[in-house]
Parts: sequence; C-alpha cells; structure tokens
Amino acid sequence: MARVPLLTKEQAAPEVQDVFRRVEARGARVMNVYRALAHSKAAMLPFMRLGNSLLEHCHLDHRLRELAILRVARLNGSQYEWSQHVTLARESGVTQEQMEAMGEWHSSSAFDKCDRAVLTYTDEMALHVRVQDDTFQELARYLDEASIVELSLSVGFWGMVARLLESLQVDIDPELPGSSRETLGQRRH
Repeated sequence: MARVPLLTKEQAAPEVQDVFRRVEARGARVMNVYRALAHSKAAMLPFMRLGNSLLEHCHLDHRLRELAILRVARLNGSQYEWSQHVTLARESGVTQEQMEAMGEWHSSSAFDKCDRAVLTYTDEMALHVRVQDDTFQELARYLDEASIVELSLSVGFWGMVARLLESLQVDIDPELPGSSRETLGQRRH
C-alpha cells in the first residue's frame, strides 16, 4: 500500500486536476505514479514533460532506451517501473529472452555488442554515477553524442522514478500487462 494517498482528480489541486483532465482527454489513464506525484503541483508537470520527452521525442533508439530502463528497474528492485515498461520494451523489439536475462545479462548470449555497451554504461551510471573512460569509449562506437546524452538522461530519470516509486511504495496499476506475471527480468524455472 502506498505510503502517501494516491490522489484522485477531485482530491488534487486545481492545477493538477487540469493535468489529469489532459491525460484523460488523450485517452490515457492517470497512472498511480501521477496520483502520488499529485501531492507536488510544482514538480508534477515538469516530471511528466521530461518523461514524455524522453519517451517520444528523443533520437535514442527506443529499444536501447527500454533495455536501459528495464536494467534500472532491475537494479533498483522496482516492480512498478518494470511493469510499466514491459509492453513498451516488447513493442520496441526487446525479446522475452532479453527480459528474462536482465538480471544476469553479463553471462547471457541474448545481447549483442551494442546492447552490452548500453547495459555496461547503464550499470556504471546507476550504481556508481561516474562512468569509466573505456565504458564511454565503447558506447561511443555505437551511439552518437545526442543518443549518449539521451541515454544518460534516461538512466538518471528512470533511476529517480524507481526511487520515488520504491520509497513511497506506490501500488502497481492493476491493469498493467506485466503487473502480475513479469518479475524484474528473472528467469522462470
């Protein structure tokens, strides 16, 4: 159960109600992460804008972005974040085998050299903040500068999202396809 109430449109401040209405007008649902964020009208809209920009307007290949996000979710133990991105990952070309191997990607043959460069960069950034020179140089063999900046923003943003979700114990949206059967990229035995 969430540690803060997940606000409904009626409970939210007028500025947040307007954001909720715009989300619904696009045919989307107001996710629990937004309902938790509704407590901060100052942060909610900028948060949503940055997330939307990274998802919809960036140069970075979507598949690589989703690999990084799934890895961040795995590293942070964020089932909510994982569940939110299972469908996006599949739609962008991430395979079931890759999702299942996310926990032990180093020893999996499911990832090519570019994937490995992205995942190494993601691990170092998420776990240590600073990325080693050789890791950066390897990544630069596959990604241009815009994509590297966007990958860095994505790892940082979804790391922040995972921390928000986990510290507030935000409940997974029940209608998510991966909410009950996908578990953080762990192989099923």
